[in-house]
Amino acid sequence: MMRLPQHAATVLERLEHFGFEAYVVGGCVRDSLMGRTPKDWDVCTNALPEEVLRAFRKFHVIKTGLKHGTVTVMVDHQPVEVTTFRIDGAYTDNRHPDSVNFVSRVEEDLARRDFTINAMAYNPRRGLVDAFGGREDLAARAIRCVGEPDERFHEDGLRILRALRFASRYDFNIETETAHSIRRNRHLLANVSAERIFTELKGILAGEGVLSMLLGFPEVFATIIPEIQPAIGFPQKNPYHCFDVWTHTAYAVAAAPADEPLRLVMLLHDLGKPARHSVGDDGRAHFYGHPELGAQMAKDILLRLKSDNATLDRAVVLVREHDIVWPTTPAGMRRLIGRIGEENVRLLFDVQRADLAAHSDFAREKNAEGIRAAFLLFEDVLDSIPAFTVKDLPVNGADLMALGMQPGPAMRRVLEQLLQEMQDETLPAQGEPMLARAREIIATLPPNTNP
Repeated sequence: MMRLPQHAATVLERLEHFGFEAYVVGGCVRDSLMGRTPKDWDVCTNALPEEVLRAFRKFHVIKTGLKHGTVTVMVDHQPVEVTTFRIDGAYTDNRHPDSVNFVSRVEEDLARRDFTINAMAYNPRRGLVDAFGGREDLAARAIRCVGEPDERFHEDGLRILRALRFASRYDFNIETETAHSIRRNRHLLANVSAERIFTELKGILAGEGVLSMLLGFPEVFATIIPEIQPAIGFPQKNPYHCFDVWTHTAYAVAAAPADEPLRLVMLLHDLGKPARHSVGDDGRAHFYGHPELGAQMAKDILLRLKSDNATLDRAVVLVREHDIVWPTTPAGMRRLIGRIGEENVRLLFDVQRADLAAHSDFAREKNAEGIRAAFLLFEDVLDSIPAFTVKDLPVNGADLMALGMQPGPAMRRVLEQLLQEMQDETLPAQGEPMLARAREIIATLPPNTNP
């Protein structure tokens, strides 16, 4: 027996009080059967939309999608989406039904849903309604379309990515016919908005089964990001690599912490390699300049996917810097922190660890200690001089103006020199010595820069 939260139970009880059938349905049933706590609770019912509105006339009701039979009922400040049993009409845009028809049986409603694990309904008195083997597929850890896979994907192309997201999230496999249909119908993703593609992509990347999805469906990822296609099967013939570019990418994504933006960086980090491939006199492959090209490609891709600016900016920095040779001195580490920011440096360690995990044994043995040493240096630097940009200095532009300088490029250069000397530990991080040094620097400037 499933345990329903009070707000969901209230909706079922009230609909049944008025003589209607009602069930919790979809993802909340799936997650409950898996022992997970559902985020949302949805209800389906044979009550028509106007009958639902009457039954909940004393509640706050949001007319979420009335023409499709959906309203949202607020119970104790908790939303419950209530939808009338329905079947969908034609999907001429491969995304949305042109029309819906309300029906009287829950089994008809479940037949329109995407995957068997999402096509189950439950009522505490009637028990579980599972007409398509959803519980069996949960036990088998399988994603399977309800009915004919080609029909389901032609109804809504987004379901292709939803299948991969569910399989990645739960570390499930995708049933054979459903998998064939995904590959066969991947062109339907052209009908899906960039925003929805990006949302599903991030969900796929964050799942524990992401490696299987990336290795099993490279052509799908290349459909939504064409820049991936050259990486698939592209060899990396040098001792540092044991995989082609795409396989390396897949293992690097899976090795990264399950954080959407970070795994997105790992997906994009080596896409510049095929275009920067060269072969040395020793027969080894080289990819000089691929981080810089990859950063521009990442920017172009994320702009196309309508990424938020924070995710885009961070990805561009981390892709550009992912192959960095770490500073070995405190001054060098301070300058790196000043250039890209403390948080980006911290994430860059995660990027390099994940990248290294997808390299050869030779590379891991050669480079792992360097990353560890750099991280210890990073931690030490954070505990020492806390100035990484001119904004962190104990003196500022107002102090230099008091010494007779005018705002402008010369003032910026003076502050940058003070920062560099402090990072080199030749100048104390204290106001008076810094002002004294500023006077010395100003005295050496041409007269027109120091009126």
